[in-house]
Amino acid sequence: MACDCHYAWLLIAATAAALTSASVSAGPKDAAAQAATPAVANKADDTFRAAALQHGARANDPDHAGIWKAATPPGGTMQGEFANADPFGLAAGVSITADCSINWVDPDSRKRYCFSSATSLVVFLEAPHAYLARARENFDRTRANANR
Repeated sequence: MACDCHYAWLLIAATAAALTSASVSAGPKDAAAQAATPAVANKADDTFRAAALQHGARANDPDHAGIWKAATPPGGTMQGEFANADPFGLAAGVSITADCSINWVDPDSRKRYCFSSATSLVVFLEAPHAYLARARENFDRTRANANR
C-alpha cells in the first residue's frame, strides 16, 4: 500500500501545532524561545487549516467531504442489522442511521452492525452483548409502534 504523504504531512502539522500550543502554555521560558513560538504555531495552524480546507473539511456533503469521509462505502453496498441504525444509539433509545463506514461484525453471530461514529463503536465494544440486548428491545418496540 503506497503512502499518501500529503495525509501524513497533515498529521505531522497537526501534531506540531498541538506540541507548539502545549509548549506555549507550559510555563515561562527564555524570551527568545517564547517570541519564536507563536510564529511557528501560527504557521503550522495556517498550513493545517489550508490543507484541511483544500480537502473539503467544511463540506456538509459526504460525497465532497475530502479525507474526512474517504472511506464511506457507496450507498446500498453495505447492510447492517437494525436497518443500519447505530446499536449504541438504539440502546439509548435513539435511532441514528449510519452509512456503515464504521462497522463491527459480531464474531459469534457473524451479523454486521453499523455505527454513526468511532466513539459510538468504542463505547459499544466495552459491553457489546448488553448494548445489543437493549438495542434489540428498543428496535423491536419502535417497529411495533410504527406498525400500529
